[in-house]
Amino acid sequence: MIAAWLVAATLVVLAAVAFGGRTTDSMTAPGLDSRRAAELIERAGTGQEGMTAHVVVTPLDDRATFFADDAARTALARLRAEVTGLPHVLGTSDPAGALDAGGGSAVRGGLVSADGRIAVVRVQYPDQSRLSAEDLDALVELGDRLRAELPLRIEMGGNLFYAFSDPDGGASELIGLLAAAAILFLAFGSLVAAALPIGMAVFGLTVGVATMTVLAGVTEVPAFAPVLGSMVGLGVGIDYALFVLARHREHLAYGLDPQTAAGRAVATAGRPVVFAGGTVVVSILGLAVANVPFMTVGGVAVSIVVLMMVLASVTLLPAFLGAAGPRLARAGRLGRAWRSRGPGRLAGRRGPATDAAHATGWRRWIGHVGRHPVAYAVGAAGLLLTATLPVLGLRVGLPDDGSLPPGRTERRAYDLVAEGFGPGANGPLVIAADPAGDRGAVDRLAAAVGADPGVASVAPTHVDRATGIATLVVFPTTSPQDEATTDTIARLRTDVLPTAIGHGPARAHVGGAAASLSDVGRRTSQRLPVLVATVLAMSFLLLMLVFRSVLVPLKAVLLNLLSIGAAYGIMVAVFQWGWGGALIGLEATVPIVSFIPMFLFAILFGLSMDYEVFLLSRVREEYLRTGDNGTAIVEGLSRTARIITSAALIMVAVFLSFAVAEDPSTKMFGLGLATAVFVDATVVRMVLVPATMTLLGRTNWWLPKWLDRVLPRGPVGSAATDDTDITDDTGAESTGGAPRPRPAAL
Repeated sequence: MIAAWLVAATLVVLAAVAFGGRTTDSMTAPGLDSRRAAELIERAGTGQEGMTAHVVVTPLDDRATFFADDAARTALARLRAEVTGLPHVLGTSDPAGALDAGGGSAVRGGLVSADGRIAVVRVQYPDQSRLSAEDLDALVELGDRLRAELPLRIEMGGNLFYAFSDPDGGASELIGLLAAAAILFLAFGSLVAAALPIGMAVFGLTVGVATMTVLAGVTEVPAFAPVLGSMVGLGVGIDYALFVLARHREHLAYGLDPQTAAGRAVATAGRPVVFAGGTVVVSILGLAVANVPFMTVGGVAVSIVVLMMVLASVTLLPAFLGAAGPRLARAGRLGRAWRSRGPGRLAGRRGPATDAAHATGWRRWIGHVGRHPVAYAVGAAGLLLTATLPVLGLRVGLPDDGSLPPGRTERRAYDLVAEGFGPGANGPLVIAADPAGDRGAVDRLAAAVGADPGVASVAPTHVDRATGIATLVVFPTTSPQDEATTDTIARLRTDVLPTAIGHGPARAHVGGAAASLSDVGRRTSQRLPVLVATVLAMSFLLLMLVFRSVLVPLKAVLLNLLSIGAAYGIMVAVFQWGWGGALIGLEATVPIVSFIPMFLFAILFGLSMDYEVFLLSRVREEYLRTGDNGTAIVEGLSRTARIITSAALIMVAVFLSFAVAEDPSTKMFGLGLATAVFVDATVVRMVLVPATMTLLGRTNWWLPKWLDRVLPRGPVGSAATDDTDITDDTGAESTGGAPRPRPAAL
C-alpha cells in the first residue's frame, strides 16, 4: 500500500508538471455588470482586459520637483523604454508626454502628480493565460537593476503582482506542520506516533495539490485555492489520522497484534472519518448554488484535497500502523494490568487501559455540566450570541495593497500613488460604452461621470475605430476598499450612466477590479441564504442517516450555526474594527473579502460536523451498550474529549499559522477557521452538547417508526455495526447489546 501511494504521488506530480495549469485571479461571474464591461473591452481589442502593472517613480531627494530636473526626465525615459522592451509587454503610458500635453490632472490621466514629484508608468500585459511568474520576475529584476543605476526611487504594484507573487502558504504550511508535530508528541509521548499522521498528511497533501494543478490545466482555478486547500487539507488530514491512531493504540493496549489492531481502528474510527470527510465535501460543494464559477471551481479543488486525506486515512495510515508494529503500543503495564483482570471486564468499563488514557477530570466535568444543564446551556448560548453580534456590522469589500506590510514594494507604490493622485487612483474604474450610433453619447457620458461627486478625475476617452466602443478610466475620490467607492459604483450604474446615454440603443457598463469584487460581493450576499439552507438540509439528512435520530442532527446544525456566527463576529471585530489586529500583523482595518463569508460557512460547517460525528458516534456506541442516556453522554464525551481537544489544538495551530501571513485574505481564512474550531471544540462540544443532550434525555435518539422504515440503513445505521465493539485478546467480537436490553426506540 505504501508503494502504491508512492507510485500514485509520483504519477500525479509528473502529470501536474506535464499537463498542469496556473491558478488565475479572475473573480467575476456571468450576468454581472462588471462582466458585461469586460466583454465590451474584449470586443474592442484595446488590451485593457489583460494584466497590468504600474511602476511608480519619484526623486530620491524628497524636496526635488521631478520634471524640473532634466536628468530625472532622462532617467524616466530610459526606465519607460526598458520596461516597454520586456517580454509580453503590450505598451506603457508616457508620463512625460502627458505633462507636455498641458492641463490639469484630468488631462494627465493620473500619470503625473499635481506637484510634479510623482510619476506613474502603467504597463499593459496580455491576459493571464499567456503570462507566467517569469514575467513578474523580469519586471522585478529590472526594477532592482535600475534602482542602482538611476537617481530615482522606484516602486511597483498592480495585478501582475497579485497573480504571480509567491503564495503565503509555503512558510505557513511548515509552521503548521511543526506545531502539529509538537502537539501530537505531547498527546502520544512517542516520536513514531507523532510522525505517522504528519507523514500521511504530507502524502495526501502532495497528491491533492498536484491534482488541483492538473485541474487548473483544464479550467480556471482561483489563486486562493492552493493556499486554502493546504490549510484545510493539513487540518482535516492530521485530525483524521489522530482519531484512527488513537483507536489503534487503544486496541494495542488490549493486547491485539498490530495488524488486527489497525484493522479494528479503521473498522471503528474509520467509519466516522469517512462520514465526517463526506460532510466536509458536501458542505464545500454546496458553494455551487452561489452561481459564481470561480467559487464553484475553488470548492471542487479544495474538496479534492479533503477526499485525498480521507482516502489516505483509511488506506495509507493503516499501512503505516502495520509497518510500525508494536512500537505504537502504550506502556506495557497497562496491557498487563488489563489482561490480569481478564477480558470479561470488556463489557463493563473497558479496562484500565482506556480509563488511564482518559483523564477522570473529563468525567467530572461532563457530570458537572449534566447536573446543571439549564445554567450551562443558557450561559454558553448567550456567550456565543454575544460574540455573533458584530456580524450586524459586517461589510464586504476588497482589501487593497494598503493593507500589506510597509516592507512590500506594492505597499510603498500604493502609498506613493495615494499621496500624489489621491486614494482612488489605486483602484480605477473602467467604464465601457457602446454608443450604437449615438455620436454624442460618449461625450455626454464623460461629462456626467466627471461631474459626479465621487469621481476625482477621468482619463482621456479611448474610442476603438473598428467597433466604436469607448473606454473611460475613472479615478474615484476614495480608496478601493472604502465603502464610499461601492456607493459611487452603484450611483454611476443607477443614476449617472442611464441619464447620460438616455433611452436609446447605447449602453454602458462599469468594470474594473473594484467593481468586479463589489459585484461578486453582492452576488454572494444574495446567494448566502440559499447556500445556508442547502448545506443545512444536506447535513441534516446525512446525520439522520448516520445516527438514526431526528433531534440529534437538528441540535447539531443549530449548534454549528452558533459557532460559525461567533467566528464571523470575531472576524468583524478584528478586521473591520481593528481589535487585536496587531497580534496577527494587520496593518490597517479592512473590509471582509466578498467571497470569504460564503467559503468560510461551507468549510466551517463541514469541520464542525467532523467533531459532531466523532463525538456522537462514541455516545451512540455507549447508548446502544447501556441503554442509559446519562451514562452514554458522560462515557462517550469523556472518552473522546482528550482526542477532540488534541485534534482541535492541531487544527487551531495549523490555521493560526496562516493567520500571520502577509495577505489579508489568507489572514481572514486562517483566523476565521481557527476561531470557529476553537469555539466548537470548547464551548460547543464540551458545554452545549452535554447540556442539551441531558435536557433532551432519551428523546435524543427518537426516530418515528415510519421514518425508520423509509430510511436506508447505512454502515453506521445497521444494528450489527452499531453494536460491534472492539475485540478481546482472542480476536472474538464483543458486543455491548447482548448483556443489556437495547432501547425500544432503536
